[in-house]
Amino acid sequence: MGFPGVWMTENESLVYRVVPKCACSTIGQIMYFSDHNRYFEGDIHDASEGLHKWGIDSSQKVIEDAVLSRRGVSFTCVRNPYSRILSSFFDKIAGIQRNGRRYRGNLVPQLTQRYGIEVGSPEDNFDFDQIRSFRRFLLFARDTIRWRRPMEPDIHWSAMSGHISTFIANGGHYDQIFFTEKFNEGMQNVLDSADTQVKVDVEAVPRFNESEGHGPKRAHKVSDYFDDLSRHLVWEAYKKDFQLFHYDFDDPDNKMPTGEVDLEEVHAKLGR
Repeated sequence: MGFPGVWMTENESLVYRVVPKCACSTIGQIMYFSDHNRYFEGDIHDASEGLHKWGIDSSQKVIEDAVLSRRGVSFTCVRNPYSRILSSFFDKIAGIQRNGRRYRGNLVPQLTQRYGIEVGSPEDNFDFDQIRSFRRFLLFARDTIRWRRPMEPDIHWSAMSGHISTFIANGGHYDQIFFTEKFNEGMQNVLDSADTQVKVDVEAVPRFNESEGHGPKRAHKVSDYFDDLSRHLVWEAYKKDFQLFHYDFDDPDNKMPTGEVDLEEVHAKLGR
């Protein structure tokens, strides 16, 4: 199975397991900068050189050797599950993608038909009931995660623990896991532990949010989107994420983690 979702710098100092909707664009650009002293022009997800990626055939052996011999600093980044699923909805379902089209072609029309989701359009300034549509999307996301229908779960809303576990199960070992909510501190700790080509000051790095500006803005506070049923669905889909990464399930408005990640616990529970 190898190491799907892994990016690595060309000098092998940084090994990153991508978790979608957890600052992956910014992390990828920082990795690219740490090798080349410049940022990649465009979306780092489109880069096919200058950064090793498991999706590039010629990179796979290099990544596998580095991971299994534990060269470089292996890390990933996590995010509050409430904020992450909301971000997935506003970006991938309600938003227009950078190619000017809807995500995954006919997905949104299917959701409109099957789940009654409305998302508006740029022409009506994305005028729709955000709370009602999000809750219907959440039901769909749960169905994909729990029952794998009407489709397999998308990487943007499948559980973080699922992404993170493949790296461990196939022989990798995380040196650090940090929080999106404490991004500068966590990313700087990773960089300070690594022997990069170029020193990077995270405070000076711009944020690379490739989805920003292509869809509606969230109009309500986080807790408004989650009634009792929605919170039940979130727990059903993301229970491990809340428990392993110490996020507050009881208060959706508290985006901050309540404790540090226990790497031993993560490896023990996700490596089974």
